[in-house]
Amino acid sequence: MLAQLLRTLLSSLISGVIHYYVWRRVVRDPQWPRRARRLATTVLIAMYVAAPLTMIATRLGAATLATALGWVAMPWMVAVGLTAVWLGGLDLLRGGAAIAARLRSARAARPQAATVLAPADVPDPARRIFLARAASGTALAATAASLSAGMMSARGDHEVVTVELELPRLPRALDGFSIVQLTDLHVGITIDREFVQRVVQRANALRPDLIALTGDLVDGKVEELRDEIAPLRELRAPHGVYAVTGNHEYYSGVDPWIAEISRLGVRYLRNERVEIGAGGDGFELAGIDDHSAHKWPGHGADLAAAVRGRDPSRALVLLAHQPRQVREAVKHGVDLQLSGHTHGGQVWPWHYIARAQQEGLLSGLYQRGPTQVYVSRGCGYFGPPIRLAAPLEITRIVLRAR
Repeated sequence: MLAQLLRTLLSSLISGVIHYYVWRRVVRDPQWPRRARRLATTVLIAMYVAAPLTMIATRLGAATLATALGWVAMPWMVAVGLTAVWLGGLDLLRGGAAIAARLRSARAARPQAATVLAPADVPDPARRIFLARAASGTALAATAASLSAGMMSARGDHEVVTVELELPRLPRALDGFSIVQLTDLHVGITIDREFVQRVVQRANALRPDLIALTGDLVDGKVEELRDEIAPLRELRAPHGVYAVTGNHEYYSGVDPWIAEISRLGVRYLRNERVEIGAGGDGFELAGIDDHSAHKWPGHGADLAAAVRGRDPSRALVLLAHQPRQVREAVKHGVDLQLSGHTHGGQVWPWHYIARAQQEGLLSGLYQRGPTQVYVSRGCGYFGPPIRLAAPLEITRIVLRAR
């Protein structure tokens, strides 16, 4: 509880700093008319408060209020963040230009000459106001364009990404075996049953041999989202539907969710493995708990337990929510790891933070020693209904024998 309170206070502090910076550069510095400044200041304060109110409404189970606030507050958080990024970039450019101008002036000046400001060099208040308004207008226009594109991407069609991967130990009888990976659906405030239904229909249309759900399916309690997640019952694959936990299942009540999603016909792999295929014409599929699961009693990733006693001559595919779990996969002879978690960054420029947090693994195919790891961008989104430079993805993995 204390850790959660400290995280909330820290995020509120960071948000406050960003809101102040945007207020200063967009409202104060351009010196708009007093009435416009008052209105803009009021809006900024109200929107700053809206995000924590959305989280409070969610935790109190006020789903209708949380959804109504979420459609406004979540995009706003992206909007104010992007505006700060654009303004920061413009400030850096302006600062760099000013430094360069001073250096040129210093080189051109005679050493003995006293520095005297010519009339043209005296700061012009009107020019300063014009530049402030131009900068704020440019930043706001860039933010508006980014938000529009991002919302259309997040609520639009899913891109089906087909990836063919060679597994040296895969039997020739399973050459062409297909796995549809669905990850990071994040059913919750703005992702509802209709959205889930679209994902299920698109996945089934690919006619996969197996379906893998690699975590973060929900953001909320079972009693609030049971009906929204129900279309997962319709997922169909001859070799079954398997899942592992993501960090958001733990935030949302992991044991009730494992029970509920299992009731829909999904098999959870919790530090265990199963055989896919018959006899020698098969491979092994393992799954482990999320990287952060050890914080919850009775949970925690344990790949050693999952692979104990396995036949090393058979190909091994691992489901693990976070890409950085590949460190353990390499140690235990995993051929292929399927992961999500990053959302491909979801909103640029937060790509760089996600990449750093996952040790360079953001989206797409990577090689770590003998292990291939594929990181899906995910078929939903967390928080704001916005995806910028990280489209929705349903992944179709086609396994190839050597």
